[in-house]
Amino acid sequence: MNTPLRRFLTLTLVFIAAFGAVTAVRVWQSGAWVAPFGQGGTEHTPENYTLQDRAALDPGDLGLLARLNEEYAKLTRAVVPSVVSIDTAGVRTERLRDTLGRTRERRRPTQGQGSGVIVTHEGHVVTNHHVVAGQQRIRVTLHGGAAHNATLVGYDRLLDIAVLKIDSNGPFTPLKFGDSSEAEVGQMVFAVGSPFGLGETVTQGIISAKERSLSDNQRDLFQTDAAINPGNSGGPLVNLRGEIIGINVAIYSADRANPGFMGVGFSIPSNDVRDTLFQILDRGRPTRGYLGVEMYELDPSVRSALRYPGEHGAVVLAVLPDSPAMEAGLRPWDVILSYNGEEIHHTGQLISLVQRTRVGDEVQMRVWRQGEEIEIHATIIDSEDGARAAEADGAEAEQSGADPATVLRAIGMLVRNLDARERRRGLRGIVVSRVEEGKIADRHLREGDLIVAVNANRVESAGDFLIHLAASAATRETTLHIIRDGRAMRVALPVVANGG
Repeated sequence: MNTPLRRFLTLTLVFIAAFGAVTAVRVWQSGAWVAPFGQGGTEHTPENYTLQDRAALDPGDLGLLARLNEEYAKLTRAVVPSVVSIDTAGVRTERLRDTLGRTRERRRPTQGQGSGVIVTHEGHVVTNHHVVAGQQRIRVTLHGGAAHNATLVGYDRLLDIAVLKIDSNGPFTPLKFGDSSEAEVGQMVFAVGSPFGLGETVTQGIISAKERSLSDNQRDLFQTDAAINPGNSGGPLVNLRGEIIGINVAIYSADRANPGFMGVGFSIPSNDVRDTLFQILDRGRPTRGYLGVEMYELDPSVRSALRYPGEHGAVVLAVLPDSPAMEAGLRPWDVILSYNGEEIHHTGQLISLVQRTRVGDEVQMRVWRQGEEIEIHATIIDSEDGARAAEADGAEAEQSGADPATVLRAIGMLVRNLDARERRRGLRGIVVSRVEEGKIADRHLREGDLIVAVNANRVESAGDFLIHLAASAATRETTLHIIRDGRAMRVALPVVANGG
């Protein structure tokens, strides 16, 4: 064996010996044997243990709570098979403008998620309109995981309800509608849906309040503290019998960018939903009542002008031609005090009541007119029929080719918006600030007149007023609803012939 090899072997042996010595010292200091290179270990001694084999309370001792727990589970088992998860997809077109003013279109894919509830054995689903609005593809996932495409049958944009039809033969398990008019504040309810796309989720709470409002169009909602989160929209709010008493529609959240449940949710009462469902299934669209009046709020200037002593009601600003209101004898500046026995507090409430009235029903209204209360009866018609009549009446104005600037010069008036002090007094409309001598306005208007409407169109700004005035005065006599020296008046401006 040559010298270099002997040296290498000697150094190797010295290294192994040193490593073994260091390891032995460390093991001795730790008091435990650890095999070199991390293998092996201390032998484990089993621990003695005894688990509790009895519950803290016997179910028989709980009585009501035990039965309530079982009833909750029983209700959930009965309701969940009727609730579906809804996934939507579509394409939205956006118009973009570059720095040179050129425009181009960009198509962006959109996706949405919500909930719904099966309400017929044929597979019709009720959900919110905003869940499916503008989406080209609707996919419904049933209890158990089966997924099917669905077709939009119809919708009610104002109530925020849509009706879908599942593209399958079923069988389906529908839920029954309950009578929402019997719901009481404090009543226990359950919200079922798919929050955040998590699938079947049940939350429990009570009806916190009734007749809540999110807008003038959507009124009389239930407020509930049952947890409702994004994705719950369109799911049912059910009572202890497993009946639908509402369709969950919205939540209150201080953080609009990242909305979450804060103890306040809203549901559309089932009676409104059921009526809309029947109308959509029968006609493909909702049917709304129509009276044919333009309304105005009872602000301080109107109360003073009419010398109306009350605090509540809705002022009739205009009565539309060939409408139920005209046939019933309603007049401008009448104050409607009640509708079918329900006291009127503001115009939004009256509009809601009229829209919910069945077509063909006769309604009774109590009306204040120049210091006297009278009773008026009107027969409600379909809103589409009323809308067609109103459009025909205004068709000439829309077809006008007169130059708006020429029309306004011929009328000869300047107007201004209300100032801060006037708005604080509760006034609404615009003020005549100047009338040109010898022009049309000089014969009919004065500086300081408060104009609240042009024909049947309320005005809130000077620009709004001038647009309506120019469009109307070129083709027909134009009615201005004004308040002058505390008196409500109507002023008729003649047609501006040939725009001058």
